[in-house]
Amino acid sequence: MSNSGGLGLIGSGSMHPETLREHIQKCQGATQSSFGVNVPLLYPEIEKIIEIIVSEGVKIVFTSAGNPSTWTSYLKDKGITTVHVVSSVKFARKSAEAGVDAVVAEGFEAGGHNGREETTTLCLVPMVRDAVSVPVIAAGGIASGRAMLAAEALGADGVQIGSRFAASKESSAHDNFKKRLIQLAEGDTILTMKQLTPVRMIKNAFYKQVAQAEIQGATVEELRNLLGKGRSKLGIFEGDLEEGELEIGQAASFVKEIKPAADIIEEIWQEYQQAKDLLLK
Repeated sequence: MSNSGGLGLIGSGSMHPETLREHIQKCQGATQSSFGVNVPLLYPEIEKIIEIIVSEGVKIVFTSAGNPSTWTSYLKDKGITTVHVVSSVKFARKSAEAGVDAVVAEGFEAGGHNGREETTTLCLVPMVRDAVSVPVIAAGGIASGRAMLAAEALGADGVQIGSRFAASKESSAHDNFKKRLIQLAEGDTILTMKQLTPVRMIKNAFYKQVAQAEIQGATVEELRNLLGKGRSKLGIFEGDLEEGELEIGQAASFVKEIKPAADIIEEIWQEYQQAKDLLLK
């Protein structure tokens, strides 16, 4: 990703600390360009993750799923550019007050863990733009150059794209998951587990278990037990399409082909330029 002109991000949420160290070192050996690490602040071994990021000389960190004030000042004192992912204006303001360098305004179209407010990207980005003075990066439902241009029109300074690159050749996702992803139609993903931690996933046998449990009034603890450990790994990285938690965003329905990340970036950029030129005519 970084070699192709984007800012590649290593997602640490599914990694043990030493696995993250290995991936950082591999990335440093593979590119001279900038890259960052995404860190869910609710991660149980967060202190080890932060220590590894600092000791390995990572220069950019995107934090999410937690209080931005917890680690922002520490990271910035280490000379690390710090960005926090938010799903509401409230947390965008808290992030700015904590001293972040930018915020990612992520609408509920996004895959994986999501905001309880269910605010769409179309509504969230301009509200966040009006609420903070730091740069705003739009995320959620963005998989094309046209969507990137739309985000810019809403006031975003840049975009963060996840789901489209899950189907890249370089993606570490299992081939089963990639093949399922490019077959998705509108409505094949859903935001669920709202009592526990809202997450957008592909509808499958595991989702049906969750939905049935929620209908029957399952407690948070019962849902947590149903989720268990490693459910996302089982689906995305091990390829179990029925019992795994298949996290992906609504924009996946735009993706119809597995191709190199560089080709995806070029395609998005060309479409962005064409859409912009068309508006300027």
